[in-house]
Amino acid sequence: MEIVLSLGIGVFAASGVWLMLRPRTFQVVLGLSLLTYAVNLFIFAMGRLRVDAPPVLDAGAVGAQVSDPVPQALVLTALVISFALTALFLVVLLAARGITGSDHVDGGEPGP
Repeated sequence: MEIVLSLGIGVFAASGVWLMLRPRTFQVVLGLSLLTYAVNLFIFAMGRLRVDAPPVLDAGAVGAQVSDPVPQALVLTALVISFALTALFLVVLLAARGITGSDHVDGGEPGP
């Protein structure tokens, strides 16, 4: 299972970097989103999630297997921030396209 998770993280990260290097702004936004998904999966994987474990300790749970709530809180916060960042990028993308008339990153059409 670890190999599938690490391959998934690698595919998301590689696809995100490849899309961020593209000349069109919408592809850059999609690449940034894929890269944030890869980082979120990586944080989840490093948090050692356990199945059927309580997220926090009870007063009477001595020696119980618990999940670490910090990676879950980090990923939840990162999801909210990435959603707001994507919305901001899309607004900037639409404004730049309206001003320049092109959706290229540098604002102009590439030469021959």
